[in-house]
Amino acid sequence: MGFGSIVDIPSLGLFTRLPYLSKELIKLMKNILITGCSTGIGYCAAKTLHQKGYPVIATVRNISDAQSLQAEGITCIELDLTDSQSIINAFKFACDHFNGHIDVLFNNAAFGQPGAVEDLSRAVLREQFETNVFGTQELTNLVIAQMRQQGHGRIAYNSSVLGIISLAYRGAYNASKYAIEGLADTLRLELRETGIHISLIEPGPIVSQFRANAYAKYQQNIDKTVSAHRDTYEAMERRLTKSGPAAPFTLPADAVVDKLLHVIESKRPKVRYYVTFPTYLFATLKRILPHRALDWILTKVSDG
Repeated sequence: MGFGSIVDIPSLGLFTRLPYLSKELIKLMKNILITGCSTGIGYCAAKTLHQKGYPVIATVRNISDAQSLQAEGITCIELDLTDSQSIINAFKFACDHFNGHIDVLFNNAAFGQPGAVEDLSRAVLREQFETNVFGTQELTNLVIAQMRQQGHGRIAYNSSVLGIISLAYRGAYNASKYAIEGLADTLRLELRETGIHISLIEPGPIVSQFRANAYAKYQQNIDKTVSAHRDTYEAMERRLTKSGPAAPFTLPADAVVDKLLHVIESKRPKVRYYVTFPTYLFATLKRILPHRALDWILTKVSDG
């Protein structure tokens, strides 16, 4: 499964084996655990950080999705955030592989469930939160305990512009990202003076498989034939199946990885990192506009 122990450290000009590294060198190298690396942002992050010489563990929900990363020499493990035992197993492997030092956790794994809120069953909402919130935070809590022991660490949540504002027909995803924002903001207060830094990365539209995965969830869980939103769903289907970027100002995944690099390498990581013009725009509009004026704009964007 690609569990190679040889790591190239370009900045030190040597090859070494992880089991024999000193504690000082391990801290310098910043061991990084990334969730959701099958495609998109997680895949790009794992590949970029590995190329920069960072020791990386990339998690995928299905290990069959790891072949291209393993071919790059990146250590990959299976992690299903809806399964507590899978979370524990992945965490234990990361601790063993990194000699007890997980310096950076990038909580990237997530999916979006489209659909009007009134069409979302309890089971569908639970599934959205199991991955995006509950499983993510269960893993994070394990890593926090480890980081407390070592006295330092950095945790970045990949949130969304939809953790700042809400768009129609994305209610489950909106709610899950709002929840992540609340947990991260609370942790930042609770972990003051511990040496553990909490950051939120908030992308807007990014080139990825997100829409394709969302369309699959829409087909699985939404029955438009019995919905009051049938006409809207037909328009949404066209958007979700459109080839190429479906929204203006779409950026490649590298734009998110650039922010992650700042979290990793900065002496003082930021609390929030906006990515793409829409995130900057809507964060500003939320601060300055009356609620009803903002709702009017968000309705137009949702319809578009």
